[in-house]
Amino acid sequence: MEKKSTATSTLTFVKDAKSDKLIKEAILLVHPDSRLDTALAKFHPMCDSSIPFRDVTDATTKRESIRKLIDKLDVSKSERYQRTIEDTYCNVYSFDFCYFSKVYLPTVWWTEESIIKLQNGEDVIPVFNETVLPIYSSAIHDWFQKWGPSFGWKKMTNLDEIQEKVNAEGGVGIICAKRKIVGLSGHIVPIVPETGKRKAYRENGNVIYPLQSQAGKLNYNYFSKARKDWWNHERYSSHVFYYHD
Repeated sequence: MEKKSTATSTLTFVKDAKSDKLIKEAILLVHPDSRLDTALAKFHPMCDSSIPFRDVTDATTKRESIRKLIDKLDVSKSERYQRTIEDTYCNVYSFDFCYFSKVYLPTVWWTEESIIKLQNGEDVIPVFNETVLPIYSSAIHDWFQKWGPSFGWKKMTNLDEIQEKVNAEGGVGIICAKRKIVGLSGHIVPIVPETGKRKAYRENGNVIYPLQSQAGKLNYNYFSKARKDWWNHERYSSHVFYYHD
């Protein structure tokens, strides 16, 4: 699906959460064919100046700009996220959501050889299918646990707490589930700020199903109760909740 392409990454290095070794983001170059109206170049950041980045001035601007971002990405209609016979694109949508929210989530990740070189102080440039490979939702589940804290992700256990933090701070919440059968798709979904009409589902005042936005077999700009606790489905072996401010 993807042709090999030269790419670049940020210059920010962070420490591996479990060691003193340094690593950096793996991110490909913005690509002219990576757009909302086409299914091409999905692993690249999009080339579209009309897509708003999250305004991180304060909590209010964060929340408002996330709403504008969801409206613009329009996952329910945009060609980029529509399922095909072969695949669904929860990872692509989650990457785009995080990228424009100014939060790092990988859509490609370093090969083991590249990680060793980086940790030895060598400079490695992301090159598709050479130094970096696509990373899908089941692998992102594991990435969060190994690398997530290095990039500012905080592991959470309480969905009510995540929804309240997303609402109050305008941060980014994530639910990511790993498939039991190796090679089959897991799932990854952003948790998003509630609006006047769009709400999480609560029982006795506590969030049971947070307000989410997803690409998948069905694409929703917003949903909560529609898919209930999908992360607890028997097809998944494990799930994680993470938050980034």
